[in-house]
Amino acid sequence: MNPASAPGGGEGWQAGWWCGAQAVPSPNFGPRPAGVAIDLVVLHSISLPPGEYGGDGIVRLFTNTLDWSAHPYYEGIRGLEVSAHFVIRRDGQLLQFVSCDDRAWHAGRSAWQGRENCNDYAIGIELEGLEGEPFEVVQYEALARLLQAVARAYPVRAAMGHEHVAPGRKRDPGPGFDWSAVSTRLAALGWDWPPRTTAR
Repeated sequence: MNPASAPGGGEGWQAGWWCGAQAVPSPNFGPRPAGVAIDLVVLHSISLPPGEYGGDGIVRLFTNTLDWSAHPYYEGIRGLEVSAHFVIRRDGQLLQFVSCDDRAWHAGRSAWQGRENCNDYAIGIELEGLEGEPFEVVQYEALARLLQAVARAYPVRAAMGHEHVAPGRKRDPGPGFDWSAVSTRLAALGWDWPPRTTAR
């Protein structure tokens, strides 16, 4: 059987969890629609508080354990319940919060190629960073390994940014993300990439 034909199948995968990531299960997920093909990756950037790295804010947000009073910024997102399938920290550490077989809550109101609700058919990956700022070399290396693993297990055919599936509403991962480097390194996957791929 082709691993891509079986959700969560393929070497290094178990029920949608990848062995190359540290599992940190989030309660914020749900089932994907029956029969949907998981054929898109959506890349995001996140830092909590904004511009601060290395803390536990992201993990706490995605696991509903964030202390809303711990920082003034948190009051503006109080009660938010979100998740992504993966987070890549600044040091390259890879965390997985939701099985890729399930629907994570990362893209919100979104569309790709005329299809609404990207969460239904996309895998969401957050890179620890601030939109417009550069990302670390080790993050790109971890991302490349992850995307290659995803390609072995799921019929993904494109990778886009949150800014591309929710234009005007979202701007991440932003101009600091080097799409050109990623698409060149992973050209063998045969995926579609955003039309503007050069970091500014």
